[in-house]
Amino acid sequence: MNNNDKSQPTTLGIVGFGAFGQLAARHLGAHFEISAYDPSPGLAEVAHQLGVTLTSLRSVSQADVILIAAPVSAFEQVVSDIAVTCKPGALIVDVGSVKVIPAEIMRRLLPNHVDIVATHPLFGPQSAGQGIEGLKVAVCPVQGQRHTQVAAFLRKCLGLTVILTTPEDHDNEVAVVQGLTHLIAKVLLKMGPLPTRMTTKSFDLLSEAISMVQFDAPEVFEAIEKANPYAETVRRQFFDLAASLSTELEAAATTKPHSGNGN
Repeated sequence: MNNNDKSQPTTLGIVGFGAFGQLAARHLGAHFEISAYDPSPGLAEVAHQLGVTLTSLRSVSQADVILIAAPVSAFEQVVSDIAVTCKPGALIVDVGSVKVIPAEIMRRLLPNHVDIVATHPLFGPQSAGQGIEGLKVAVCPVQGQRHTQVAAFLRKCLGLTVILTTPEDHDNEVAVVQGLTHLIAKVLLKMGPLPTRMTTKSFDLLSEAISMVQFDAPEVFEAIEKANPYAETVRRQFFDLAASLSTELEAAATTKPHSGNGN
């Protein structure tokens, strides 16, 4: 992911400087000269602390590597804007929770003279609180051959476990992995407050899983449940099986024999 001219640092432009954009800057600052764009106010102090230059989208779009950390709802417009100003040979990478739709948008809108890699770090600010070494990241080739370079960088420089896959296979698996995790977390949180005194180890692990996702931005849940083309099928199957199990339990309760005093 480096330039051929070793005297010049590789520039990284982050589009979307929210929680994940900031996490990325924290771990990539030693490897890139970073600029970022985000229309939200109040980011100057954290950008300064991370050594990141806040600038315009046009300026960020001229970096050697462009990291798109914008929400799915704004993704197509952001990619359209980047397409106008990105330079030949640039590497465009996204980090969204779904991959089929973003990959299609990038392939359709970005010029042929850039490389495109769709990625999904299978962690967030909460689960990365103790560091990212050993955590998983999915890498999906979209356009060009630099996915191998990206995978090597993530593995060797950041210590991540890299899973090479396709956007379709990614979304199919994540519809279960993330889709059900976030769905169950939402339901249990609505049942709260959850017990904290007489708990089992399994319940403690479930509570830990909930704590890792409960503070995610609302658009993350929206993307996982609505922008993944496989999520609805998984969700329907889950609710159908839950309803079936409830019916079985109710039927068992009504047919349970009662003890009597017959002579």
